Amino acid sequence: MTQDHIRNFCIIAHIDHGKSTLADRLLELTGTVEKRDMKAQHLDKMDLEREKGITIKLAPVRMQYKDYELNLIDTPGHVDFSYEVSRSLEACEGALLIVDATQGIQAQTLANVYLAMAAELTIIPVMNKIDLPAADVKKVSAEITSLLGCKPEDILHISAKTGQGVPEVLDAIVAQVPAPKSSQLPETRALIFDSYYDDYRGVILYVRVFDGGIKKNAAIRMMATGAEGIALEVGALRPQMKANQVLQPGEIGYVVTNLKTTRDAKVGDTVTLAAQPATEQLPGYRDVQPFVYAGFFPESNEYYQELKDAIEKLNLSDSALQFAPENSPVLGFGVRIGFLGLLHMDIIRERLEREYDLELVVTNPSTDYQVVLINGQELDIKSAAELPDPAKILEIREPWIKGEIVVPQDYVGNVIQLISGKRGLQKNISYVEQQALVSFEAPLANLLTDFYDQLKSLTSGYGSFNYELDDYRAEDLVRLDFYVAGDIVSALSIMVHRSEAQSIGRDTVTKLKDIIPRQNFQVALQAAIGGKFIAREDISAYRKDVTTGLYGGDVSRKKKVLAKQAKGKKRMKRFGKVDIPSEAFTVMLKRD
Repeated sequence: MTQDHIRNFCIIAHIDHGKSTLADRLLELTGTVEKRDMKAQHLDKMDLEREKGITIKLAPVRMQYKDYELNLIDTPGHVDFSYEVSRSLEACEGALLIVDATQGIQAQTLANVYLAMAAELTIIPVMNKIDLPAADVKKVSAEITSLLGCKPEDILHISAKTGQGVPEVLDAIVAQVPAPKSSQLPETRALIFDSYYDDYRGVILYVRVFDGGIKKNAAIRMMATGAEGIALEVGALRPQMKANQVLQPGEIGYVVTNLKTTRDAKVGDTVTLAAQPATEQLPGYRDVQPFVYAGFFPESNEYYQELKDAIEKLNLSDSALQFAPENSPVLGFGVRIGFLGLLHMDIIRERLEREYDLELVVTNPSTDYQVVLINGQELDIKSAAELPDPAKILEIREPWIKGEIVVPQDYVGNVIQLISGKRGLQKNISYVEQQALVSFEAPLANLLTDFYDQLKSLTSGYGSFNYELDDYRAEDLVRLDFYVAGDIVSALSIMVHRSEAQSIGRDTVTKLKDIIPRQNFQVALQAAIGGKFIAREDISAYRKDVTTGLYGGDVSRKKKVLAKQAKGKKRMKRFGKVDIPSEAFTVMLKRD
C-alpha cells in the first residue's frame, strides 16, 4: 500500500465515554471482523478489562475501507498509563476525540487533548451517546468548540452503540487525517508503542515504521537498551496476527522477536537494523519510573516462592513493574513492588490472585522519598521502614503532583476545601461553559488512599481528576510507627507530615481497635513518632467468669480465684502473641 493511502489514527477519551464500543462499530463496518465473531469490547482481551469497562492494554488493528488502509490504536483511558498513550499518539497522524453527550468534557479528556496537540495530531471531535435521553447536545457542543476552537458543524454526532453516524466517522478519517510522511532516511527507524510477552513466541512488539522497513528474519537492534534480536515474523493485526514479508514506511504492525523479556524492548524505544543502524533515535523515549509502592505478602510463608515466580512472570510482559524482596517480622517474606499508580496496583493484585491462585496480604501503598543525610549522602527510600536514624537526616523530600479537576461550577467550593485538606495549593480556576477546571499542586502521598473516592462523593459523581508528577520538595516529614501490645509493627509504619501525624495516628489506632480481635489479655495499640507516643487505644480483655463453680462459703475463696486469674493474665500479657489479621495492613485505605 502506498503511503498516501494509509491513515494512522487513535481514539482518545475519558474512561467510559464509549471508546471501545466505537472501535467495535468500526471493525464491523469495515468488515474486519465477521458479525458472527463479534463480541462487545472486541479489542479488550483481558477479563478484567471487560468487567471494569476500561482499556488496560492498548490494541492496534488494521482495517480496509474503500481503497484506504486504516490503522487504529485503541489507547488506555486511565491517567496511570498516560506514557503509553503519549507513545501511541506519536505513532499516529490523527486522533478521534470522543466526548460523552451526557457527561461532557472531563479531566482525562483534557489531558489527552493536550497530549494530542503536543504531538501535532489532526483532532476530529466526535460526540457519542446522542441517543440517550440524558444527552445534552447543545451544552456539550459548546464545551468542545471552546476547547478545540472548532465550529459546531465540525463535530460528528454519533451513537456507537446503535451505529448511528459511524460511517461519517470513517469518511472524516480518510478526508481529514494526513497521510504518513517519512524523512527519506535510508536507515530503518520504527517506534515501539507497546510490547508484551507471549509464553510460546517470546516478546512481541507493536511498532510504527517511520523510515526504511523491517523484513522477516532481519537482525534488529533496540537503540535505547542496546538489545539485539531477530524479527522472526512481521505483519499486521486484523485483529488476529496476519504475517507478511515486510513492514513498509508509514505502516503499523507487529514484530515477533526472539527476546526473552520486555525490559529489552521498552515502550518508546526505537527499532533499527543491526546491519545498518540508525544514528539518531526517535524523540520522546524515557524510562518509566513507578511512584507508588506496596508490600505483597503471601497469606502463608510456604507460598512465598509461588508469589515470587508469579511476579517474575508478570514482569516479563510489564516492563514498568519493579520489585525487590522484603522481610517483615509479622508478615514474613514478601515482595515490595513499584507501580505507575493505584489502578496499576489494583490490576496486578487481581491478576496475581486470579491467574496464579494466590491469597495475598497487601500493605498500605506509599510513595518514594528522597532523604539527604548530614554527611551529604542522598538516599531514595521506598518505605517508611527504610528511613535511617533521624539524627543523621538533614532533610526529607517528598513527590508533589500537578493536578487538574474538572467539575460543574456548583461544586468548586467543595473541591477547594478538599484540596486544602490534603495540604494542596490551589493554583488557578478557569471555566469551560458550565464546567470549572481547577488546577492545583499537592503532595502525592496524601492523594494515594481515598482522594478519588472523596472527590466523587463531594461532587455527586461529576468530578474527574487527572495528574502528573511535578518535583520533590523538602517538607517537615516524620515516620509514624504503630505498636501492638508493645511490639512495633514495621509493615504499618508510614511517612506523614508532622502537622497531620496526631490525627492520622489517632484515626489509625481507632480503626485497628475494630479490626484486631480481642485476646484473653488487654492489648495496647499505640502510635509513636520516634520515642514519643502520640495516640493510644486499648482492646479490653475477654473476662472468663472463673467464679461460676463457687457457691456459698467465705468471700476470700472468690478473691483467691480472681487473684489467680489476674496473675495468669499478667503473665499472658508478657508472653502472649497477638494475631494481626490481614485487613489491618490496608487500614489506611478504609473509609470511616
